[in-house]
Amino acid sequence: MVQLTDDCFAHGDRLMTADEALALIADVAKPVTDPEEVGLDAAPGRILAHDVVSERDVPPHPNAAVDGYAVFHEDLDPDGETRLPVTGRVPAGHALGRPARHNEAIRIFTGAPMPDGLDTILMQEDTRLEDDHVVLPSGIRRGANRRHAGEDIKSGATILKAGHRLKPQDVGLAASAGITSLPCYTKLKVALFSTGDEVTEPGEPLKPGAIYDANRYAVAGLLRGLGCDVTDLGILPDEGPDTRQAISEAARNHHALMTSGGVSVGDEDHVRQTIMAQGTLHAWYMAIKPGRPLMLGQTDGVAFIGLPGNPAAAIVTFLRFARPLILRLGGATNVNPTTFVVRAAFDRKKKSGRREYVRVHLERGNDGLLEAHAFEREGAGILSSLVDTDGLAELPEDMTQLEKGAMIEVLPFSEVIG
Repeated sequence: MVQLTDDCFAHGDRLMTADEALALIADVAKPVTDPEEVGLDAAPGRILAHDVVSERDVPPHPNAAVDGYAVFHEDLDPDGETRLPVTGRVPAGHALGRPARHNEAIRIFTGAPMPDGLDTILMQEDTRLEDDHVVLPSGIRRGANRRHAGEDIKSGATILKAGHRLKPQDVGLAASAGITSLPCYTKLKVALFSTGDEVTEPGEPLKPGAIYDANRYAVAGLLRGLGCDVTDLGILPDEGPDTRQAISEAARNHHALMTSGGVSVGDEDHVRQTIMAQGTLHAWYMAIKPGRPLMLGQTDGVAFIGLPGNPAAAIVTFLRFARPLILRLGGATNVNPTTFVVRAAFDRKKKSGRREYVRVHLERGNDGLLEAHAFEREGAGILSSLVDTDGLAELPEDMTQLEKGAMIEVLPFSEVIG
């Protein structure tokens, strides 16, 4: 098993840019789990470990695309109607049972196998019956409404690629080729905990100065949405020995460790101190907003991701940086979400050299184009800003002024959550 390498993310005293971090994650994060066979019912959301090749054509035989009448095209009058006797009937799942003959029409239904030789089907809506004959119009092209064997999948074709995160339609494609299980990487095991004496489990009384732990529940949901097995280690107090012991123990039987808080420069930020003392710190401060204190490292050969303590910053940095790292550790290759260009419905001044992720909701303008409206509050601790918005507008490092009406890139939450 290959894990996160020791290549350092550090760029001296300069803050690392978003693109630098993403490029290095792509370069050094490798799969850390082994392949296993997974039944189709459990395959959606899993990551393929090997290419999948079909051993058969799909469909396996020529068949009807519509309900109608199958004929030899050469039997049709090109200049007028053709009247043919209806001499057979082929429902789906059955065959005609004899060779087809010229100058006859076979009643056929959608999905039914085409009798040998017949090459064209006329839709029943375009025909009319006269006793035991059918009257067929002229002008139909040869091969109309006939599906060919292998039209969807050819035998020997690679239908799914290694590193692909399976969607329901992928599983359906495999099933159509008669495949019953798929080679997937085992689920990534991630240990998750929160830190801080002020962080309190929801439902318990709040002490003065305390807050309830939102991050652990949100991040656990995000991890499970990526197909991870999550071990909830609860809340670690601001104690150096407790932090070191918890991290060491979790590293023994997990593929990755993740926390929120404890990664800044304060005396009580024991997570950062622990990773620096007994592991490798690859990246720490990022040129982004929100979420500058984002820690990427490893301890005992296990990847470590330290998210900011502020909940909005924790989720934004998870979506843009932890998510691709987790997916790559789990075996995925295409981890880049699709962004969309929309029109800005807000002005914004920003600092040069820093990428900003503005929480926005999307609405149609009067001309029908999608417009991004910025959430009215920007604080890194405002979790409601992620509930009442649709995605993140990404303002690049070289931008210092966004003018209303300009076109900007937006990452919808639907691309990265669920």
